[in-house]
Amino acid sequence: MSTEKLTISVAKGDGIGPEIMDAVLSIFNAAEVPLNYEVIGMGKSYYDQGFGNGMTPEAMQSIERNGILYKGPMETPKGKGVKSINVTARKVWSTYANRRHFRTLEGVDTVYSKAGIPIDITIVRENIEDTYGGIEHMLSKDVALSRRFITRQGCEQVIRFAFEMAKKEGFKKVSCGHKANIMKLTDGLFLDVFYEIAKEYPNIQADDVIVDALCMKLVQSPQDFEVVVLTNLQGDIVSDLCAGLVGGLGFAPSTNVGDNISIFEAVHGTAPDIAGKNIANPTSLLMSGIMMLRHLGLLKEARAIEGALLYTIESGVHTGDFGDRSIPSVDTTAFAKAIIGNLGKLPSNITLRETEDRSEFHLPVRPDHQRVMIGHTSEVEVEGIDLFFTSELTANEIAEQLLKVLPSETKLVSLTNRGTVVWPDGSVYTECSTGYGVRLTQKGQSKSFWWSLTDKLSGVINVSSTEFLNRIDGQRAYSVGQGK
Repeated sequence: MSTEKLTISVAKGDGIGPEIMDAVLSIFNAAEVPLNYEVIGMGKSYYDQGFGNGMTPEAMQSIERNGILYKGPMETPKGKGVKSINVTARKVWSTYANRRHFRTLEGVDTVYSKAGIPIDITIVRENIEDTYGGIEHMLSKDVALSRRFITRQGCEQVIRFAFEMAKKEGFKKVSCGHKANIMKLTDGLFLDVFYEIAKEYPNIQADDVIVDALCMKLVQSPQDFEVVVLTNLQGDIVSDLCAGLVGGLGFAPSTNVGDNISIFEAVHGTAPDIAGKNIANPTSLLMSGIMMLRHLGLLKEARAIEGALLYTIESGVHTGDFGDRSIPSVDTTAFAKAIIGNLGKLPSNITLRETEDRSEFHLPVRPDHQRVMIGHTSEVEVEGIDLFFTSELTANEIAEQLLKVLPSETKLVSLTNRGTVVWPDGSVYTECSTGYGVRLTQKGQSKSFWWSLTDKLSGVINVSSTEFLNRIDGQRAYSVGQGK
């Protein structure tokens, strides 16, 4: 690693963010971490100033120049129709893998630590796709629609990251959490790619578990898991569950890794009720910073600070939110000073995990244009169309109207409501919303035929959304309705 100091972008955040960031940077300075800090404008106050993405143009330029964003917790204004600044940052800079590490800490009492059950789990969550695209539409006042995107390229990025990380850090098992039993195409794609990539890592055990069973097993026997990789929404939920196993989000470091830009952050809230009181716990942000130092190749400094932090907690020093209640708590500043005083010491009951990755960090090279992740060339045949519409009629009444106007060659396959078939084989006990789907098929027709037919049917039903029924490389590439 070069002795020249790197510059990173630092956003102190909202609420308790500035005070815990100042505490962490004081520890970095005492440990002589060779970094320069470019403090940038980012957070709720910048929304309030009219910056729609919650950051100034100069902040964006700083992050894209330095390749590293180290950020405190940030608040997204409520009720103003704005996107979360945290999600926006992860998506804009393509930080496709979110890694959170959950470990039993001596001095942080939990049900599991008291039972002598050690926890050392890393959750790797896909960070860009899934329902976090936030692509939603109201089809009517009563029916809302959310679109879920899962791409092969996005799956490959995050799953390969999980296996590479496991290989470098000595993990022996990677598990895939999924719901492919229900979401057979989206989660099914994620699971297929998982096992495709797993073949490249024969020395790492690969298995999969349905996400609801995963949650149960994490509570029952968390020691059975090492690395778990999941899609975005499921990963978000499971990572918070794991935080609860080790004492809460205050002990949950987080990193968002991309090929060019990476973000290291505290994932807990801004705690406005205690902001400015100098009593907040900086542990999560500090642990995220330790992950950042390793990412930058500053392994010696990362080890020294991590050792001091764990030694400090093990010795009973604690802020008011955790620890032995018979020992008086300390404030944020005193907690940081205790860690500084323990630099060079190591905990007695925890072995620090070392990484084999000693490659140098490289600043991002600004591309000439946005990269398109080209997929596989496929043969696509359109077999029909799904039309989504709203109506207050019954399924039988809708079918009667459609059959009167449909070409004789076009087959009315089914009507669905909330994904369940309600015509032709529906049950009278199925309660229906006003949001329906109709499936039409006719082989050998072009998309222009289906657009023309959709236009014609719009005089009969209130069409709000469409999807083509594709057969890709000879395989059906669309779901069937529940009950078919």
